Amino acid sequence: MSQFFQIHPDNPQARLVKQACEVFRSGGVVVYPTDSGYAIGCLVDNKNALERICGIRDIGKDHNFTLMCRDMSELSIYAKVDNQAFRQIKNNTPGPFTFILKATKEVPKRLQNPKRKTIGLRVPNNPIALAILEELDSPIMSTSLILPGNTMAESDPEVIRDNLEKRVDLIIDGGNIGEHPTTVLDMSEGECVILREGEGDISAFV
Repeated sequence: MSQFFQIHPDNPQARLVKQACEVFRSGGVVVYPTDSGYAIGCLVDNKNALERICGIRDIGKDHNFTLMCRDMSELSIYAKVDNQAFRQIKNNTPGPFTFILKATKEVPKRLQNPKRKTIGLRVPNNPIALAILEELDSPIMSTSLILPGNTMAESDPEVIRDNLEKRVDLIIDGGNIGEHPTTVLDMSEGECVILREGEGDISAFV
C-alpha cells in the first residue's frame, strides 16, 4: 500500500517534502505533480525502480525519459550545452519546456536514447516539484503518468490513488492540475528543432 501525502500546491510543507525525499532515497517510485501534469519518477541510479515504472506505464526501456532538474547548474552536469543554447534555456526555465540534449557521461546509458545518446531535461515550474528537487540535491528520472490505454497524463490524484495505490511507494496530492503538455525542443545538434508545440512559447527559440 502506497503512502499518500497532501502537499500544499503553493507553500509545500517542509516536513512532507523531507519525507517524500526519504522515499526517493530509499529506492521508491513516486507519483508527483509538475507544471505539465502528474509524473512518475525515481532517482537516476535506481535501476529496479526504473523497471517498475516501465511496468506501470507498459513502456520499453527505449522510452524517452526525462531528467527533472532544479536549475541550470544541475542541467549542465547531465547535458552538453553550448553557450547559445545555455542562454536560451536559462531565459525560459523554470517553465513548460523539455529540452533534448546530448547526454554527458553522468547519465546512465539505460536512460539515454540508444541511437542518439540524448536525454530530455527540464526544470519544472511547480513549487512542490522544485521543493523536492532542492531537498534531494539530485535530479529525478521522470516520465509523464500516462496509464496504459490512455493518451493523456493523469490529473486527478484520487483517480491515481485508485489505480496505483498498490504499485507505487508514494502518491503526492498537489491538487487537480490538468494536463499542460510541455513544448519539446531538440537542441542536440546545434539547431533548435521543435518536436512538439505545447504550453511553452516557442518565440524565443525560432
